[in-house]
Amino acid sequence: MIMNKVIYLFTLLIITLFFVGPASTQSDNPHLGETCDPRLQKALITHLDSLHLNNATERKRLSVVVVDITDTSSPRMAYVNPNEMMYAASLPKIAILLGAFEKIANGEMPLDDEILEKLKLMIRNSSNAAATEILHRVGMEYLAELLQSPRYRLYDPGKNGGLWVGRDYSGGSVWKRDPLHNISHGTTAMQAARFYYLAVTGRLVSEQFFNDFAEIMSNPGIQHKFVKGIKKSNPDAEIYRKSGTWKNFHADSGVIVDKEKGYQYIIVALVEHPKGADGLARFAGVVDETMDSLQKASK
Repeated sequence: MIMNKVIYLFTLLIITLFFVGPASTQSDNPHLGETCDPRLQKALITHLDSLHLNNATERKRLSVVVVDITDTSSPRMAYVNPNEMMYAASLPKIAILLGAFEKIANGEMPLDDEILEKLKLMIRNSSNAAATEILHRVGMEYLAELLQSPRYRLYDPGKNGGLWVGRDYSGGSVWKRDPLHNISHGTTAMQAARFYYLAVTGRLVSEQFFNDFAEIMSNPGIQHKFVKGIKKSNPDAEIYRKSGTWKNFHADSGVIVDKEKGYQYIIVALVEHPKGADGLARFAGVVDETMDSLQKASK
């Protein structure tokens, strides 16, 4: 069945290499567009209102993107402040992961047990030491160019920025802040959502690494924010995610899959608030319930 195929494709995350040849052929890059699905957008606004998050959205201290990718060829999206560039702490470590796999695919870095373990620590446990080591092996300039490349456009000045890593995670000096907003570790919710959409549609790196990539993104080691909120009501959900925390800045992102109920979706939220972690947990919980309801209504 087509649904089983979709879920299988996501579980593997990366199944084929679509991008070959010179950069000029990259116009086929998948994109989410910026058209909201009316039902999903209405549900999102209702949830934000019920959680008393309207003030944060109006002040642009909350940015959210939700994408129903149950049918990956026809994503349905809802958002608020999707292109607002915000400090995202450890969430941009997903960009370092992409850079590492590009280096591995080019034969410039081994994918041995040691590297694989450091990548898991970087994503699952948000290890700053592991992220710093991998980032320096990838190269900050290389990563910045990769994120801005026509192939990915994960940092796009025309879209107010996106994923950016201008400093390692050792607490040392800044290499280069992002060109538009002077942020060292940042993203927009839309570009983080694009990262996951590129992954689920087989658009990152090469198919030979899909098992390792999926494994690294799975089994979160930090049980807060989205994980806490979703697992409370849906313990069987599969969560592929990366979060970030620094002072009042809270970020979370990922793909949620419920094989039994037959839905999957991308969820990204960035917030500046002292109680942001608890807010993101509650938000993720109601989003998951909404996705369940919409799936039931479509049958």
